[in-house]
Amino acid sequence: METLFIIAFIAYMLVMIAIGWLVSRKQKSGDDFLLAGRNVPLLLSLGTTVATMVGTGSSMGAVGFAYHNGWAGALYGLGGAVGILLLAWLFVPVRKLNFTTMSEELAYYVGNNIYVRNIIAFIIYAASIGWLGAHIIGGGMYLSWLTGLDLNSAKLLIALSFAIYVVIGGYTAVVWTDSIQALILFVGFILMAYFSVDYVGGWQAMLDSQPTENTSWFALDKMGALPALSLALAVLVGVLATPSFRQRIYSGKNVSTIRKSFIYSGVLYLAFSIIPALIGMSAYAMTADLENAAYAFPHIALNVMPVALGVLIIIAGISATLSSASSDAIAGVSVLLTDIYQAIFSRKPAADRMMLFSRLGLVITISIALMFAMLSNNIITYITQMIAVLMSGMCVCGLLGRLWPKYNWQGAIATLIAGMSSAILVSTNESWNSFFGNSVLPALVCATLAGVIVTLLTYKRTPVNNNVIAAEIEQSG
Repeated sequence: METLFIIAFIAYMLVMIAIGWLVSRKQKSGDDFLLAGRNVPLLLSLGTTVATMVGTGSSMGAVGFAYHNGWAGALYGLGGAVGILLLAWLFVPVRKLNFTTMSEELAYYVGNNIYVRNIIAFIIYAASIGWLGAHIIGGGMYLSWLTGLDLNSAKLLIALSFAIYVVIGGYTAVVWTDSIQALILFVGFILMAYFSVDYVGGWQAMLDSQPTENTSWFALDKMGALPALSLALAVLVGVLATPSFRQRIYSGKNVSTIRKSFIYSGVLYLAFSIIPALIGMSAYAMTADLENAAYAFPHIALNVMPVALGVLIIIAGISATLSSASSDAIAGVSVLLTDIYQAIFSRKPAADRMMLFSRLGLVITISIALMFAMLSNNIITYITQMIAVLMSGMCVCGLLGRLWPKYNWQGAIATLIAGMSSAILVSTNESWNSFFGNSVLPALVCATLAGVIVTLLTYKRTPVNNNVIAAEIEQSG
């Protein structure tokens, strides 16, 4: 199977590269490269959204988590589904305002304050690199398990794999390859869940093999209510504050198209949430002593599935990492060239050089993410810590800016500082981190309190009329 997988993987990547080359021939501007001309139709918007949601965390991360924690593996899907539905309800209407980056959008809510925009731009870029690192880790672990390569070499190959077709084809290549990958993902995961449960003797046999507390509702008896809530919140915050999901709003054809794609994606993802849990629990029923739970996914693919289906499953797992990574790479480069470049040089890149700069930016961004990915091998810990530190404040900043007309730039900066500092404080205190499960919940609370208090202390009616801003967004929707 290992040899067959290598052949299939090479063929698969050649197809992705060919797609990148084909779509690149029609690109003439920076908007074409970074936002697919702001004209992504419903099916492609749905495909790329689903593929990104069913990413590294939902495959290797959630399956490995379910291996040790049973039905708690479904928390990832629950949090993600709620997050994408909230995006559809609250933020899709901003499409009419033609933002290019999330930092531009969040700054708009507080009077286009340049300090807020620049601070958020650097945070978003760091977050994009963080997400990229998580996908490189997941894909690298797959390749290492399958081919016998050392882990760092496997991570390098994964980074090169998606870098090639993204650098060639830009965001149009991303939405097309994501849509193809979404089909592979759903077929592969569903087949894997069916065969793995059947292999261990059926539904009841799978449940009987689990520790009793793992089969309780969302494994609350095992995890505890607060850590379970924290995990679901971490995923929800990740969706609300991840720039690649905003990229789908800015690049969609219109508000109606994007909203439909997000609603359909949320419903599909909610239904999908049980699949990683089934696979992880079946892997535990097969063997309860895996050295690393993250290998539960490829372990089943190699030992349970017929050869051809096993190769499809492994390709599906690789697709999960590649689809998410390519989207986050483009989102990171968008903010790098639109906001960070302007903050440093006080001007935007020349229009005739935007595509060249975009490709160079992709190479730089992916290289930095690869460097950080070399330092970690635990996906769930990596993702939740990164979300808490970099994204909790941004999530609150977006929600308060969108929903509270009085919110101002001073409150936004207080939100960002409080969210980041409280997340770092909790994550470095072992007893606090264990109590909450991760630092996302206290970071959200502290960020919200800081933003509200500082806004009330500094609010003035005249400089920024956020009631007008809110009205503009509503009219746009």
